[in-house]
Amino acid sequence: MSIAIERTVAGLRGYVADWRSKGQRIGVVPTMGALHEGHLSLVRAALERMDRVIVTVFVNPKQFDNADDLATYPRTEREDAEKLETVGAHLLYCPDAGEMYPAGFSTTVSVSGISEGLCGAHRPGHFDGVATVVAKLLLQTGADAAFFGEKDFQQLQVVRRMVADMDIPVKIVGCPTVREADGLALSSRNVRLSAEDRAIAPALARGLVEAAKRIEMGDDVADSLAWARRAIEAAGFREVEYLELRGEDDLAPMTSLNRPARLLAAAWLGNTRLIDNVPIGGR
Repeated sequence: MSIAIERTVAGLRGYVADWRSKGQRIGVVPTMGALHEGHLSLVRAALERMDRVIVTVFVNPKQFDNADDLATYPRTEREDAEKLETVGAHLLYCPDAGEMYPAGFSTTVSVSGISEGLCGAHRPGHFDGVATVVAKLLLQTGADAAFFGEKDFQQLQVVRRMVADMDIPVKIVGCPTVREADGLALSSRNVRLSAEDRAIAPALARGLVEAAKRIEMGDDVADSLAWARRAIEAAGFREVEYLELRGEDDLAPMTSLNRPARLLAAAWLGNTRLIDNVPIGGR
């Protein structure tokens, strides 16, 4: 049986009302499509905990600061639906921009503090777009729990802060990053890598893992980060945009390891921007 596909808020809420009338708990996995094993791992996590699982696919124009990036972002709805059928998701919600942002739409959700620095410093307005669309998806679906990957760790923490601040009654569940056998974090953008760049790409994760080991062994944080930056660039990345140690809960900058933290990085390989992070300390 093919997965049900819904494109309107009214239709979506019809499914939700029916499930609610039966006392079923609802999970949602928000995505921008081009689904890969990382997304499917979130769906499986949701299916383990929830009675019904909605997967949303919406390429959100409000979180792109580059028109070309938006235009070239992969859109693979048919393939996405087939993949979701194989894991057993119950509903695919695919609104268009007019449904999500109808004429006259003029509201922006902005989360200060935790959205600043890291990706926020290099992608102006990005997290406003994320917070706005996620708030709408959570309210449209009325889900009990929403599942996000830890690869986009700053995004995950922005969503957690937004939900707490706005008293939205949903549990935000962070799920571990899924990686290729060579360590590369799964990402829809990986399809843009040339064969040569794909061979170089795992150096980002290797650099982070090795820096984390050095810091946990007591090496100086600044020296360890500088070593990792050099190693990543030496492997063939053209630019390390940022590489920082931040607190796990609040993403505050850290100069020593005195509580659970994350090493987070973004780097350019050819014309593709890759991000990654690893936990460090207290886990």
